[in-house]
Amino acid sequence: MSRISIPDELAAEFSGELLEPGAPGFDDARAVHNGMIDKRPGLIARCTNTADVRDALNLGRAAGAELSVRGGGHNVAGRAVTDGGLMIDLAHMKGIHVDPAARRVRAQGGVTWNEYNRATAVHGLATTGGVISSTGIAGLTLGGGLGWLMGKYGMAVDNLVSAELVMADGSVVTASEDTDPDLFWAIRGGGGNFGIATSLEYTAHPLEMVYGGIAAHPLDAAMEVFDEYRQFTKALPDEVVAFCGLVHAPDGSGHKIVANVLCHCGDLRQAEADLRPIREFREPLLDLIGPMPYPVVNTLLDDGFPKGALNYWKSGFFTELSDIAVQTMVDAFSESPSIMSALVVEHFHGEVTRIDPTATAYPHREPGYNLVLVGEWEDPARTEENIEWVRATWAALEPFMAQRVYVNYMGDDDSGKIRQAYGPNYDRLVELKRRYDPDNVFRLNQNIAP
Repeated sequence: MSRISIPDELAAEFSGELLEPGAPGFDDARAVHNGMIDKRPGLIARCTNTADVRDALNLGRAAGAELSVRGGGHNVAGRAVTDGGLMIDLAHMKGIHVDPAARRVRAQGGVTWNEYNRATAVHGLATTGGVISSTGIAGLTLGGGLGWLMGKYGMAVDNLVSAELVMADGSVVTASEDTDPDLFWAIRGGGGNFGIATSLEYTAHPLEMVYGGIAAHPLDAAMEVFDEYRQFTKALPDEVVAFCGLVHAPDGSGHKIVANVLCHCGDLRQAEADLRPIREFREPLLDLIGPMPYPVVNTLLDDGFPKGALNYWKSGFFTELSDIAVQTMVDAFSESPSIMSALVVEHFHGEVTRIDPTATAYPHREPGYNLVLVGEWEDPARTEENIEWVRATWAALEPFMAQRVYVNYMGDDDSGKIRQAYGPNYDRLVELKRRYDPDNVFRLNQNIAP
């Protein structure tokens, strides 16, 4: 690993920290959410403002170093950290400004959805943003941003109004429909391929309380629960987002269960009626469905994804959630070697599916179901068997999957699926990559090669 020399002028002016290997805080700064990722940058630039980001980028380019960009550090592929290069760390950039009259929110690139949701909830507002609250707003939004409000308000990209970006040449621009519509189109789904998002501006919607939670059944009821889930999701109002998963009991017992996870963002009385079919189906082992503040529903799955756990995922959209596909999932889950692993099905309908697939770089607008196959464990000695379980399970499920994948769920070894991630938008993204980043400075991501 070559050392990246820090010019005296930069060291004197840099507002954040420039951490070299061995410096206090270096190991904490290089650690991302996925414990499988163990890379050592040659230098970490912990930025506090846009000027820091621009200066760090210019330093990395001058040194010929590989660049990585960390927002929340939650992406399973671990592309937020470089091995030997320069890591541009936005984690300390936490500014949030809410304009309640305009229902607009501007937040810096290191903000997490938990932080964003707390700030907007003060004003009775919310924006679609993830299902795990520790996820960073920047990475999730730039890749698409599914979440509990997508049926009513679309994905995070559909609520993005503008973004400040540090570009590959060191320039600082604001991308919006008015200022640079091509760049704005590209960043709404194109990930970190086009620039470093130092701040993002969103539309927010009036919302305080939602009606949601978890209803769980024993694993031997999985086929019936999934059949009810399919019937339930056939004609959902926009206000409801519904997931169904094969998961382990939250008490750490390792007990395998099947669970519906729901969020209704409409009238609470109507919500109670709309969700009654799930609550009254059989007699659940656990029923935690009820009214709660919106920021709370976005934390319900957090305990299942602790920082530092080892993760290996596969993901894709079903062509059809058939009985045989469900049985294949159940059979595989019964053999999962870790009590942290899961198969979660996410239903797409409503506003997210009414937007033209080419309106933003994020293309997956078809009604239906997405699968995220989560391999998660804590003992490094069990890495090989857990990865093998994920791969074998995915191989068994591939006959039921469409040629579409959500870029934010792609693993480190899924780079061959870039065309599947962008579908009809891939060629235009390549053209725009050539315009905005012809040298592929931003390549440590699910890369769109110029």
